[in-house]
Order: sequence, then C-alpha cells, then structure tokens
Amino acid sequence: MQFEHDSGFARLLLPMLPKLWTFALRLTGDRHDAEDLVQRACVRALERADAQLRPDSAPLNWLYSIVHSLWLNELRARNVRNRGGVAWDDALLENIADSVSGLPDEHVGHRQIVDAVERLPAPQRVALLLVAVEGFSYREAAQILDVPVATVMGRLSAARQRLGVQFDVTPRRRGTAAIGETPT
Repeated sequence: MQFEHDSGFARLLLPMLPKLWTFALRLTGDRHDAEDLVQRACVRALERADAQLRPDSAPLNWLYSIVHSLWLNELRARNVRNRGGVAWDDALLENIADSVSGLPDEHVGHRQIVDAVERLPAPQRVALLLVAVEGFSYREAAQILDVPVATVMGRLSAARQRLGVQFDVTPRRRGTAAIGETPT
C-alpha cells in the first residue's frame, strides 16, 4: 500500500518540477544550487508525503515551503562554514540571465529589474517572488513561509518601496489620480 501512495505522489510531483526549479533558481541565483535544492526538496517530499501532506492541502504550496526551508538551512550552513572568511552576502550571488527579448534596450531594462530584486533583503525578495512572480495569494505565501499574513504584507510593502526608490517611482495615494487618469 505504501508503494501505491508514493507512486501517486510522484505522479503529482512531476508536473510541478518546472515551477519548483524556477522558484529555486530565483531564490538561489545559481543553476547548480537550484538543481541541488529541488532534488533535496523532492527527496524530502517523497519521504514525508504520508506523514505531512494532508488531503485538503495544496501539494505545490507544501513543496514551495520545503524548498524555502531547505534554502534557509543551506544559507545558515554556508554562514557557519564561512565564518572565518567572507560573510554570506546576497550581492555575491551570480546574476540570473532573464532575457525575454533579443532587443538590447529591453534586455537592459529586464536586467536592471532582476538586479534590483536580487538586492532586496532575502525576506522581502522571497515574499515578492512568491506573490508577484509565482502568483500565490498573501495567505498562501504566509503558509509557505510560516509567518503571519501581515508579515508577508509588510515585506511586500517594504520591497515595493525599495524598488520604487531605486526606479524613482512615487507611489500613488488613495483617492489621487495618476497622470492621464480622471479622478472618480
């Protein structure tokens, strides 16, 4: 009976692998780290699916939570290993090539956005990736990160403010119209 359940979960896991890998790549900033992270997350999920995955839960959310948890553990381990050397800094991560277009101007714009997101503090960056890139709701992101919804909202607000400052964008206040809009 155990084998049947595990193979059922494995069938669920396969279509989720591209999303997990993309999330891991955005989290780690390195292709090899992302591959290792997804592999470890899959092993952990397969080992613990019977005990931890509930029928009413979303498997993808649970897997994102595992990926995030394993990455935090990896960063802590690296920090311990590097105490005698250079401290861990997100700025040391390899840049992710994220060109959608072959046009040089568009590539530069995309690169600037990716660089700005990479420079965000890790908690803000992860919240932004989960909500804005991966499309999770605030509640789902809070479950994945094991924090209150208000914490996710605060991290997103701080991330948006930092990005706004970097790109010289002033936020609109409620009740004010943006340029070209008519007030309602």
